[in-house]
Formats: sequence, structure tokens, C-alpha cells
Amino acid sequence: MRALIQRVSEASVSINGKVKDKIGKGVVIFLGIEEEDSMEDITYLTYKITRLRIFNDEQGKMNLSLVDFLNAKALVISQFTLFADTRKGLRPSFVRAAKPEFARMMYEMFTLQLEKEMNTRVATGIFGADMKVQLINDGPVTIWMDTKAKDY
Repeated sequence: MRALIQRVSEASVSINGKVKDKIGKGVVIFLGIEEEDSMEDITYLTYKITRLRIFNDEQGKMNLSLVDFLNAKALVISQFTLFADTRKGLRPSFVRAAKPEFARMMYEMFTLQLEKEMNTRVATGIFGADMKVQLINDGPVTIWMDTKAKDY
């Protein structure tokens, strides 16, 4: 499971020209899923993301996490292209990305687990839809995570 996390001051996702969901200060999580992913990957990733100290404290140092930062929100966007393999040729291969049925289930489970970790509703796009994501990256702060490269 891969996640690209961006700290944002605001973000929204639109489908067919209509805003589906939006957040203020928080994170946008672009989530890629592969067939080998499991509940262990979801548990690890949601725990780690919610506790990453990427928000500024009163002294301007990144010492606060999503669970520390009052009213911080999250927007989760499914993104199979995080598993693009560009080693050969000019057309990316997505063979490592999970099939849609499995990926949708894992995406929904990830979102539910993230809501439990944050103790609040999580904004989402629509799995498999053509989405337009707008965000203002705050910092900029962008973090890449891959559960297959984790170190407990």
C-alpha cells in the first residue's frame, strides 16, 4: 500500500464539475493499493499517518500530528497510478495496482480505519471516478509512504 500525504490549508475533490467533498487545514492522502495488501497494511498506515508530526506548534516547529491538531481533517483519494512502473518504455505499466473490486474494498476499509484513528469523519472522492482534486499544499509538506518498505 502506498500513500502520498500532503499537508494542506484546504482541499476539495470534484466529480463532473460538482464538489463532492472538501476540507480545511489537514492532509490529502492519495492512496494506492496492490493485491498483496492486507488489513495489516491499513492498520500500520492509518496509525502512522495520524501520528506523523507534520503540523507546526506555537514555535513553528513540526511537532503536532493529525490527532494532536484540533480540527485537522483528511481527504482520501484512491490513486492506482501510485503503482506506475516507468522502467520500460514511455507508457507506464500498472500491473502492480490491485484489481478494482479488491482495491475498492481496501480503500473503504482504509477510510473507516482512518476515521476511527482520527475520531472524525474523513472526506473522500469516489472510487474509480474521474476526479479533479484541488489543494493548497501548506509548506509545502509532502510525505511518501510505502508499507512494503516499513521498518517497525
